[in-house]
Amino acid sequence: MLGAMQANLYALGAIALWVSLASLGVLLKHIPPFLLTGVALLMGSLLALPFVIQDRRQWQVPASTLALGIYGLFGYHFLLFIALRHAPPVEANLVNYLWPLFMVVLAPLFLAGVQLRAAHVVAALLGFGGAAVAILGAGNGAAGSGGWSWGFVPALASALIWASYSLLTQRVKPFPTAAIGLFGLVSGGLSLLCHWALEPAVAISGRDWLLLAVMGLGPLGGAFFLWDKALKSGDARQIGILSYLTPLGSTALLMLVSGRPLSWSIGLAAMMIMGAAVLGTRSQSR
Repeated sequence: MLGAMQANLYALGAIALWVSLASLGVLLKHIPPFLLTGVALLMGSLLALPFVIQDRRQWQVPASTLALGIYGLFGYHFLLFIALRHAPPVEANLVNYLWPLFMVVLAPLFLAGVQLRAAHVVAALLGFGGAAVAILGAGNGAAGSGGWSWGFVPALASALIWASYSLLTQRVKPFPTAAIGLFGLVSGGLSLLCHWALEPAVAISGRDWLLLAVMGLGPLGGAFFLWDKALKSGDARQIGILSYLTPLGSTALLMLVSGRPLSWSIGLAAMMIMGAAVLGTRSQSR
């Protein structure tokens, strides 16, 4: 029981950091997305340096494990940015937030000894409903054209990648959490290559570097380390349900930063997502 509580605290720590990502992205919207991600991931990887300096074996992981890390960190962001460029961003972001639902329903397929109860499915669907209310309510139904866009395909693929990466890290040979820094280092380098090939060059101001450092040490750095600790010691189904606090908190913070009043949709979404978390927790305790 103590291990589960500790895992949930790690997960909530990661979620708290991810909540700031959208607001930081708005403040840095003038920087091309691959450049933004590449620099932030490289900065986030620095968090592992004290552990690597103390013991270089922290980054000695099998090639298959490194490939999994690149698949998760780089593959997820690569597809998400493609989706946001080619689909209405509000709806694409909602499709992306299918990943907690995928984590819950796919857990029995990826993890031995894990069973899926009806309560888990209901809680995951309730959480996704809350995320939909928060995101679409904030968009006021005016962000997209309401039609089909091929950009929804990479949005769905990004959700599948993050869910499967999160589950597969528990299938591979155990690796130090500090290895997340190596995943971020390589993924950041690949993101910068994408910037060089696909995006125009821009100048970065001193304020931009400060915000990039906050993003790198927080949502694109420290959050990944906390997420790994949570998954290694907790129940993936419960962690997936808790993850719906991310779009709720992110949307609420973004509205506050932009000076918009919190709407009824945020309150309703909060009740739905908290209800999902309670239902998932009760199912886990039983």
